[in-house]
Amino acid sequence: MKHAKTATQNACKLCNPLGACLAFRGIENCVPFLHGSQGCATYIRRYLISHYKEPIDIASSNFNEETAVFGGSHNLQLGLKNVTEQYKPEVIGLATTCLSETIGDDVPMILRDYKKAFKNGTPMPIMIHASTPSYQGSHIDGFHAAVRASVKTLAEKGARKNLINIFPNMISPADIRYIKEILSDFSVPYMLLPDYSQTMDGGPWGEYHRIPPGGTPAGAIAGAGCATASIEFGSTLESSKSAAGYLEETFDVPRYPLALPIGINESDRLFNLLEKLTEQKMPEKYEDERRRLVDAYADGHKYVFEKKVILYGEEDLVISMAAFLREIGMTPVLCASGGKSGLMRKKLLELIPDLEEQGIRIRDGVDFVDIEDEAKVLLPDLLIGNSKGFTMARKNNIPLMRIGFPIHDRFGGQRMHHIGYRGTQELFDRIVNTVIEQRQNASSIGYTYM
Repeated sequence: MKHAKTATQNACKLCNPLGACLAFRGIENCVPFLHGSQGCATYIRRYLISHYKEPIDIASSNFNEETAVFGGSHNLQLGLKNVTEQYKPEVIGLATTCLSETIGDDVPMILRDYKKAFKNGTPMPIMIHASTPSYQGSHIDGFHAAVRASVKTLAEKGARKNLINIFPNMISPADIRYIKEILSDFSVPYMLLPDYSQTMDGGPWGEYHRIPPGGTPAGAIAGAGCATASIEFGSTLESSKSAAGYLEETFDVPRYPLALPIGINESDRLFNLLEKLTEQKMPEKYEDERRRLVDAYADGHKYVFEKKVILYGEEDLVISMAAFLREIGMTPVLCASGGKSGLMRKKLLELIPDLEEQGIRIRDGVDFVDIEDEAKVLLPDLLIGNSKGFTMARKNNIPLMRIGFPIHDRFGGQRMHHIGYRGTQELFDRIVNTVIEQRQNASSIGYTYM
């Protein structure tokens, strides 16, 4: 008999404002600011630095016992003043934590009062506010809330331009650079938000930068309302919660939602859409990438066919990865996420019509205790997900291939490709080699030729 759980153990997700801080870091000359306790900022900085190996400053209104009782208006206004004077940002991205949300601080009103009190003729940073209570949703919800809030604050109406907006979801800096390369090769002007490809994966500095170079300029975001189209990655991202949805509703910019383009089928959808929107043929170099990937599928099929996989992580990543695994002949026997959009099964069925026939289990709102219980029954050949599953993998002697966020116990997580033909090629190679390594280690003779 199963008993109701009273607490989550080792959650398969992270907190809401973490995603918002990452998104704000993708705006040029922007300082992320948490309205809540200093501990929240410290926790989020620790997670981001460990994965991206880059310094990141996150300001905080520094709640204490008195603030928690009487409200954080004074702390927030003082904090905004200090950050403005010390960092001189163009933008401050303000995200709320569970504490400020629980006591009911009216952040928009506090910001209005702050602007009245401190406006003295000098330029004031643009204030972007995203409501991101930690007790609700996950890091991916905070990420999308910050992106939508940025567009809602900055986008302006104007004459239609030959411009494509792209909202790439919470992908790696390497993936962002690849998307920018694709768009440049199609010779199409674009606005990509957020762009932390440099701010979270830059080069060495001769001197310390309080705000690192890079990011989407605020002026570029302002032009998003004039674009001809918006491409948005995210299977479970509903229009009412998305930046592209806001632009479509407010400025009549058509929204084109796509799953994360992992695998040949979903990458084809992206390139077909770009051909349609730009009226240009896909550049030959991507035809070559696709051909090499097809060839790799043929060469590696014998190693991965009918292998069983447990997938976990953000819902959108799990959905697209599951479709890719079916494409290469593997079975994602469990698709698990700590997210609770309620859309996982529906979206998986759209991409994997034989979902029920294959006996694929879908679990949302789970923690790693739930996943481990399932693993003991399903006996997978491989786990695919972030570093938080390492303890389970080691305990049950199941190889773990790390993807997504966070990757704390390996180097280069920020430079991993996941999307497009190039990202799919890297994923496929890693999967095949993980399977080969497991077979090799389990062999009594330890053969060295495959």
